[in-house]
Amino acid sequence: MGDLEKIIKAYDVRGRTDTGELDPDAALRLGAGFARFVQADRVAVGRDCRASSPAIAGAFMDGARSEGADVVNLGEVATDIVYYYSGVANVPAAMVTASHNPPEYNGVKMCHRGAGPIGADSGLEEIKAHAEAIEPGPPTGAVEYVDPKRGYVEHLLTIVNRDAIGSLSVACDAGNGMAGVVLEDVFDAIDARLLGLYLEPDGSFPNHPADPLDPQNLVDLLEFMEREQPDVGVAFDGDADRAFFIDDQLVPLSGSTTTAIIADWYLQREPGATVVHNLITSRAVPETIRQAGGTPVRTRVGHSFVKQVMAETGAVFGGEHSGHYYFRDNFRADSGMLAMLVLLQVLSEADVPLSQLRTRYEPYAASGEINLRVSDQPAAVARVADAFSGAEQDRLDGLTVSLGDRWFNVRPSNTEPLLRLNAEAADRGAVEELVQRVKAAIG
Repeated sequence: MGDLEKIIKAYDVRGRTDTGELDPDAALRLGAGFARFVQADRVAVGRDCRASSPAIAGAFMDGARSEGADVVNLGEVATDIVYYYSGVANVPAAMVTASHNPPEYNGVKMCHRGAGPIGADSGLEEIKAHAEAIEPGPPTGAVEYVDPKRGYVEHLLTIVNRDAIGSLSVACDAGNGMAGVVLEDVFDAIDARLLGLYLEPDGSFPNHPADPLDPQNLVDLLEFMEREQPDVGVAFDGDADRAFFIDDQLVPLSGSTTTAIIADWYLQREPGATVVHNLITSRAVPETIRQAGGTPVRTRVGHSFVKQVMAETGAVFGGEHSGHYYFRDNFRADSGMLAMLVLLQVLSEADVPLSQLRTRYEPYAASGEINLRVSDQPAAVARVADAFSGAEQDRLDGLTVSLGDRWFNVRPSNTEPLLRLNAEAADRGAVEELVQRVKAAIG
């Protein structure tokens, strides 16, 4: 049996399949625990293209069916398609995926009906308790096969104005992940032209890992863009709920820049609206929101926190530095594909290159996320807090320290003996100086 204690994380389930951390028996129990927790007579399940996904998804569905739930099998889809189906059909749902992790990993992302988040504070612990206690019996619920892709594409095109998207050329690297199952359908419905790279889903990820947060995994797309000269480049992660953008000068955008651009676009349409951002986005994000007449709301890192705060505040949009973008009209779910379509509409309406458009949203220099290995996370955070005791501090998520024209955040990793450091200042030299001060305090 798999190791439920090890594979249930803060936001989802994630573990190795080659060592037995996550195996069909664990998936069977998780499916039963999920069905018992959501207390629904019908649940939906999708999966990614990993070699282990059919067996893990099949066992998960059998577990749910053992609790009497009927299962809607969505097949091989992107995570945001599962969120779409959960929203439009109003059913709890699960996606079997390990997102950007290597091929030997797999996992499960789960949500309430209406794509409501399930995380450590919103159901994962209860699902774990049920999974540990249950001895699943034979499956009794029915299975229905549904292809949600056509409805999903039409749904996206109710949120953006397809007629406002011009004849841009767009280089998309699907990374052999799940974006490839719908990219061509999306571009068939708009005037923009798709230049595709690695669109064929292949769970061995033969060309590069499907993690565009690592600059090494953008090399092929950058070379492709240099040859093709598109207006914009897009790199999707393995399950396509995240997207990263590259401008016409082959310079990647940070998640903060993309968040600021999309927030500004929304606020032009809905003056005074609320926009949620996590606490490691650039200060340019809340500043942009305020300048556009909106209300910024700061939250912890992680999809369950962002979605919950969006629900509480009625926010129109939410963004994270990691490339997750959340949309009120998409059941508050994150979608890399929808973020791409919004950015294409922004570019079409602005009628300027992305390299020019971005400049007003990037007044600061940032460190990027730096992982620092420590033996005792709380003690290391305490040393940093002591070293900066004269500065403004808060503990919303880890430790955030504000020093006038510069700031930083250190957060303990949920899964590794690491502190994650993000720092921002007026220029690169000031950022590097601040990073060295924090490293010295950690020791």
